[in-house]
Amino acid sequence: MIIFGTKGYLYQLAILTLVCGGCGNPAAHTLRKRVTKFTLFFVPLFPISTRYATQCTFCGAEQKVTKEQAEQLQAQSTGTPDGRPYGQPQQPHQHPGA
Repeated sequence: MIIFGTKGYLYQLAILTLVCGGCGNPAAHTLRKRVTKFTLFFVPLFPISTRYATQCTFCGAEQKVTKEQAEQLQAQSTGTPDGRPYGQPQQPHQHPGA
């Protein structure tokens, strides 16, 4: 007897402030990745499908996005295009007379 099936995993990648397409309010949106994996004897072996979506925290509307759009949104949430987070100085600040 062989027991097989699927199991879903949900990952929250980022929280972004966007204008919602459903309610029109500027609100926080969660960027999520949903992965479905094939299981054999309850052991997840390999992914079958991967889907990305944003969900409005104000009205709950969910919008599907492509992998490329998700990567772009995730990069925007982590900081500047060169990879440094916002608010970090480019060079260490030295006080005069120190």
